[in-house]
Amino acid sequence: MSAMVIVGAGQGAGQAAASFRQEGYEGEIIILGDEAFPPYQRPPLSKQYLSGELPLERVFVRPEKFYVDRNIDLRTNTRVAKIDTSSKTVTTADGDTIAYEKLMIATGSRPRKLSIQGSDLPGIHYLRTISDVDGISAAMKTAKKVVIVGGGYIGLEVASVAVTNGLDVTVLEMEQRILQRVTTPEMSAFYHQLHTGRGLKILTNTAVSGFSGDGHVQQVLCGDSSIDADLVIVGIGIIANVELAQEAGIDCDNGILVDDHCQTSVPDVYAIGDCTNHPNPILGRRLRLESVPNALEQARVATANMCGKDKVYASVPWFWSDQYELKLQMVGFSSDGDTQVIRGDMSKNEFAVFYLKAGAVVAVDAVNSPREFMVCKQLYGKPVDVVKLADPETDLKTLV
Repeated sequence: MSAMVIVGAGQGAGQAAASFRQEGYEGEIIILGDEAFPPYQRPPLSKQYLSGELPLERVFVRPEKFYVDRNIDLRTNTRVAKIDTSSKTVTTADGDTIAYEKLMIATGSRPRKLSIQGSDLPGIHYLRTISDVDGISAAMKTAKKVVIVGGGYIGLEVASVAVTNGLDVTVLEMEQRILQRVTTPEMSAFYHQLHTGRGLKILTNTAVSGFSGDGHVQQVLCGDSSIDADLVIVGIGIIANVELAQEAGIDCDNGILVDDHCQTSVPDVYAIGDCTNHPNPILGRRLRLESVPNALEQARVATANMCGKDKVYASVPWFWSDQYELKLQMVGFSSDGDTQVIRGDMSKNEFAVFYLKAGAVVAVDAVNSPREFMVCKQLYGKPVDVVKLADPETDLKTLV
């Protein structure tokens, strides 16, 4: 008997399993995940879970009992080795063959690894899974000097936890500024000042050439100079896990190519989350997003279509990042704007930067400003009065 099979057990997969039951699907649902845990949230890993604020159970999307109660067959520690679209089966690394009625690929992504001198030394960590964070957390208890390679959101989130714990922390960024690939010079400068004000050392235009140490990392090498470190955390981006799909003959190009229904180039095979490259009708272009809201919404769309409905994926991308006591919430992409309007006071760590293109709102970066974040979702794509937008006394809802 065939089933709805989900390859991957991340947050999107957890949502998909729940959505199948909400859609009224009563057949067999099988989730195949290569980790030891049920579907869990990744964003808290570099923040509340690393800091110890959030216990393990609270990181899980839903308790394990949820899957049992809804007759969802959750198989952890199960790696899929092959997808055969002609026989409509998946084969696990243990040799089990599972037939599917329809297949959802939710394989996510993995950290980009360094392959340089000394990069295999103990003490060098990557952050993607619960096990990764457990290793980093244990190392932090005895570490004195921490070096973080990469000044993106993950690196800075980890840095804020390590600095708060009283560790000596240095961030190395090869670009001219931190967050260069994802935000504006003004926002980079704001976060640079925030972090250095808390005692973090940030070195930009600094490329890592290798690591050295006797049995454990002791120095990070940067050309002619070196930095002492007994704990290194590397955060230099992620790679979409497309290999299974590629080997099965499914079209891929910077991700698994899906249409606006989350369907791949092969009938009865769908894909969601970080591993997909999808069209966004609101933005008018294809993109691959590394975001939880995207994975959850694609899961809802894909399951509806797998159950015979006709649902189109069309959502404005949004993201968030927690650093110290500041919550940054973002809608859209600041790079899409040609002008910007600041509302609030950057010096008080409570403000929003709206980005406009031809007078219409296309993005916002909201720091400790949840109201502005929520309203931007409604204002997206609409022309606004910039004077009123900048005036903190103006009720933003009057602009919607």
